[in-house]
Amino acid sequence: MKITGQNFIGNEHSASGQMTFQAVNPDTTEKLLPQFYEATAQEIDAAIQKAESAFPVYSKTSGHERATFLEAIADEIMAIGDTLIERCIQETGLPAARLTGERGRTVNQLKLFASLLREGSWVDARIDPAEPDRHPAPKPDIRSMQKALGPVGVFGASNFPLAFSVAGGDTASALAAGCTVVVKAHPAHPGTSELVADAIVNAIRRTNMPNGTFSMVHGPSTDVGIAIVNHPLIKAIGFTGSFKGGKALYDAAARRPEPIPVYAEMSSTNPVFILPGALSERKADIANGLTASVTLGVGQFCTNPGLVFMEASDDATQFQKLTADNFSVSPAATMLTQSIHQAYKNGVAKASLQSGIKTAAQGTSDESGYRGTPQLLTTNAQNFLSNSQLEKEIFGPSTLAITANEKSELIKAAQNLKGHLTATLHATEDDLKNYADLIAILERKVGRLIINGYPTGVEVCHSMIHGGPFPATTDSHFTSVGTAAIFRFTRPVCYQNFPDALLPVELKDENPLGIWRIVKGERTRE
Repeated sequence: MKITGQNFIGNEHSASGQMTFQAVNPDTTEKLLPQFYEATAQEIDAAIQKAESAFPVYSKTSGHERATFLEAIADEIMAIGDTLIERCIQETGLPAARLTGERGRTVNQLKLFASLLREGSWVDARIDPAEPDRHPAPKPDIRSMQKALGPVGVFGASNFPLAFSVAGGDTASALAAGCTVVVKAHPAHPGTSELVADAIVNAIRRTNMPNGTFSMVHGPSTDVGIAIVNHPLIKAIGFTGSFKGGKALYDAAARRPEPIPVYAEMSSTNPVFILPGALSERKADIANGLTASVTLGVGQFCTNPGLVFMEASDDATQFQKLTADNFSVSPAATMLTQSIHQAYKNGVAKASLQSGIKTAAQGTSDESGYRGTPQLLTTNAQNFLSNSQLEKEIFGPSTLAITANEKSELIKAAQNLKGHLTATLHATEDDLKNYADLIAILERKVGRLIINGYPTGVEVCHSMIHGGPFPATTDSHFTSVGTAAIFRFTRPVCYQNFPDALLPVELKDENPLGIWRIVKGERTRE
């Protein structure tokens, strides 16, 4: 399967621009062929115009038709075979086993959304029949359901070249909702992106979806992304990446004549609280698990545990010694891009120079390629509370261990936290009773609370919440993982006094789809 380096304007390829770039192998720093063409303003407009033209047709396809389409995408991705994994290894430096697993996640989340569509109740159909004889005023017939927003822009993520990229969760949920999609491929893995884009186009042709249901454009410059956000036909944005990038897109969308939602997952240090009972009982196991979680994927996960809180004690001292020993033998490993690697080095250097910060351990270094060295930093809670910069994410294999003098100081540190994706508690049954106030605080700070586990690893399922208060995301009402992600790309529409023949099938009297609906305040399939 040949990679052309061109943009996808609907089902057609295009390369009319003059600006080109190449992917770089982060393990060797060598440039990879072919040249990729940055999309022009005209190509971006053409892709979005096609998305708008396709939307009235695509959005009216049935749940079963869209489910078949999503399953076809999954099949086409698998049909690429080893070619996809091999190209992705070259562009990301990630190991084959990780990428094979990520491909499985990508395929499975497409199939999960397909199952949601086949069942059909996700539309939240609500029916309040007319009561013409009601006094003092008749009641009209009122019905509502979720409907697709329109064309959506999706930005591929650097750290998940498959699961949060061209056919990843944002694209899958938007297509499931009935939205057409224009993807900006991440410039770090453009060849991988093209292979997956080909798979989506093949699925469009196989299932007779309209041309323009999907497009993909390339471009390392910010101009391409801003052009998508500013286009008046785009109705929402999905983004996973840095705080700087996500906030820039959010601000641009807010300045539009018609502001649109930007669902950006941006920055999180995912605090971990190790409570006294757990620290006493299993400090070695927690030290091992924490080290593995921090260094997993060279720390390049949005759920990387970047802050670790505990109270001062002999157990805490021993725990930090065990953790430092683990970090000192943890090897450097290849990071995704030169810019990510440099930002990690700069972040660690800046943090280590802050007052009251000590470097407790460094992993074994390797200066070849873009390799990041694990780092364990330490400080006390008083210093953490006086320096808000210490809460900021350092994207890579590092964590900051923070020791409080007593429980009240630990609670104060939790109260001062900003928004994060996750918070973790290592605790015994007695700890959980004694620190119920801590749990209540953290419920307001994060989207997912974890007990006796680690935040890395995000299960794709119906109940998962992968989101959190700002600055973790731009809107804590929604998740970017799991089937509830579909609601980012829909809005409720109400139909009053419509004849049955004109109602969407989900709202018709006889309930031909057999879905769960709320009728006169009661959930029923009748």
